[in-house]
Amino acid sequence: MVRHNNQLPNNLPQLQNLIKRDPVSYKDEFMLQLRHYKSLLQVFWLNPNQVNKSLDELVMFIAQVAHCYPDVLSDYAQELINLLNTHNTVLDPAMRMTFCRALILLRNKNLLQPTDLLSLFFQLLRCNDKALRTFLQSHIVTDIKNMNAKHKNAKLNTTLQNFMFSMLKDNNPKAAKLSLDIMVELYKKNIWNDVKTVNVIATACFSKVTKVLVTALKFFLSSDERKEDDSDSDSDDEPNAKEVMMANKVNKKTRKREKQLKKVKQLVQKSKKKKSAAPVYNFSALQLIHDPQGMAEKLFKQLETSHERFEVRLMTLDAVSRLIGLHQLILLNFYPYIQRFLQPHQKEVTKLLVYAAQACHDLVPPDVLEPVLRTLVNNFVSERNSSDVMAIGLNAVREMCSRNPLVMTEDLLGDLAQYKNYRERSVMMAARSLIHLYRHTAPTLLHKRDRGKPTEASVELKLKNFGEMDVPEAVPGAEVLLDKNESTSKTDEADSDSEDGSWIDVSHSEDEQESEGEGEGDNDEEKNEEEENEEEEGEDEDGDGSSEEEEKDKSDKKVKKGKSEKIEKVDAKEVVAMKKKQAAEVSVMRILTDDDFKEIDAALIRKQIEAPKKGIKRKLEEDDSKAKKELVSLADIENIYKKRKHDKQARIDCVKKGQEGREKFGYKDGRLNPFSSKTNREKKKNKNFMMIKHKVRGKTKRSFKDKQIALRNYLIKQKKMR
Repeated sequence: MVRHNNQLPNNLPQLQNLIKRDPVSYKDEFMLQLRHYKSLLQVFWLNPNQVNKSLDELVMFIAQVAHCYPDVLSDYAQELINLLNTHNTVLDPAMRMTFCRALILLRNKNLLQPTDLLSLFFQLLRCNDKALRTFLQSHIVTDIKNMNAKHKNAKLNTTLQNFMFSMLKDNNPKAAKLSLDIMVELYKKNIWNDVKTVNVIATACFSKVTKVLVTALKFFLSSDERKEDDSDSDSDDEPNAKEVMMANKVNKKTRKREKQLKKVKQLVQKSKKKKSAAPVYNFSALQLIHDPQGMAEKLFKQLETSHERFEVRLMTLDAVSRLIGLHQLILLNFYPYIQRFLQPHQKEVTKLLVYAAQACHDLVPPDVLEPVLRTLVNNFVSERNSSDVMAIGLNAVREMCSRNPLVMTEDLLGDLAQYKNYRERSVMMAARSLIHLYRHTAPTLLHKRDRGKPTEASVELKLKNFGEMDVPEAVPGAEVLLDKNESTSKTDEADSDSEDGSWIDVSHSEDEQESEGEGEGDNDEEKNEEEENEEEEGEDEDGDGSSEEEEKDKSDKKVKKGKSEKIEKVDAKEVVAMKKKQAAEVSVMRILTDDDFKEIDAALIRKQIEAPKKGIKRKLEEDDSKAKKELVSLADIENIYKKRKHDKQARIDCVKKGQEGREKFGYKDGRLNPFSSKTNREKKKNKNFMMIKHKVRGKTKRSFKDKQIALRNYLIKQKKMR
């Protein structure tokens, strides 16, 4: 049946709509368009660099209705692929984009295998067409993401990864750069976040193309965005300050007790911040490298012979330092290399200080790090430099020593500690932060006056030797649970005794005795000393008044006192061993609950505040090795305690903020009747200056000559009056 006056061959959008609704009825019209397409394609093969608008429209039309006639169009996709493979560089950009869009339509309709299309698109990345490369990059990422949406397609991913690995070695830098960008984007979207992808990207760090090298380094130097929890952390899981202060709540209030409570609150706040902070290394790409030692050595060798610009060499230094700090590598040549850049006038010197601190860890010999530390101190911490330079140098020293405390010597630490009273606040605070660090790591290196008040936690501190590891055998502080059980059993016995009507002798706690003894105990000690001095003076005055028996008694008392001190020391060691044994028993024989851990945390916090008790020694609450492994923040080096100047707008905002909720400032009208007249003094404020100029002039300070003239006139006037 032939339709007369048929307009469908000239109206492809209308025909496309009709075919999608009823493919069978309009198959003849489609076959007519298909034959037209075949003839135009043969002509186009002869001149592929020319634009053919009719072919352009027919290609998109057939791609839109290809799913309606799959048997007829079985070779359609392959024809377009062959055309693009053969003439991809000579095709017109608009025609080439049309063919790519048609293939994407066929892929979305599952009429084309993903490997065939993606391999073609990777080849097209070599084309000198930026719009096409951007379009293909977005499609490749979206297509791979959709293929791995429900489950990981391991076989397909392996094939594509191998193809991308070969593309990274391509001679065309644009194709290599785009393939690397695709892999980085797929990793960040958690599609290809496996070990193979990371190690393939790691090979790009040794590329001779600068853009590829910089992209790979930025990938390893960037960090994942921190995921914010939808709900706040439960307060029950955190150490509760009320539990720590409960023991001091009912006792007598003193200044000493108030200071202790304030310190408890500060420690609790610090523990909350540490728990809510990001993990130590929140970017896992550096941890997935197969051979970090080999990669660090290759990067450092490449750095020594590199002629890249300074920013690229800085990025390479950063990558090497992170590898050394994260995997605790030994690369001894790195430290003399970075040592020569540690000058105050060096460009980006704060970043170089960060890299030097990042590369420090416990396994680096202190002899290797000591020249770096000496250079840092000599070049930065000197009074010939500005206060900001000195503060930055002290901050860098602190960061290095926090990762390797053995690098510091006692003499050098004593010299740096003297800056705690420096006239500039930035230097003073930096020096005090260094002192605070060694109070919690190696207080023996500090002078006695800088060690601070000893606590139970600081008593057990000792400086570890090089390579020494401290492995806890039990949960530190677990013996507190046994003490609690004993105290509850004692209170039960006391309750039973009180029921029988017997008296109970309640002894004061040591803290209460100390707090009460602040005011009275000192006076008693002074009185005792005065009495002893008076007795000694009296004996001296009497001469031989004391008998030999009394001297023997005194000597016997001294001997007994020395023996008791020795016994106390031996008992203290036994108590420490017993506490460790109890902690091990609790850790092994008992399943600790959340409440138990809260009690242990409270006891450990209290231990850092209270003075050391005889026979009670426990380990530190915090594990210093965690702090040493953290990445160095640039803000820690540049953290200068200094009041900065505000701009004009900031000052205005600050003034307005201080005026909120305050009464209107200015002259207050004290008139009872608002309609009554004002005084001349009040009216003078609104007058023109020329009206009161003669009065204002009289208030100014007169010159010496005017005073002479006034005095002369006064004297003449007085003489005439006489």
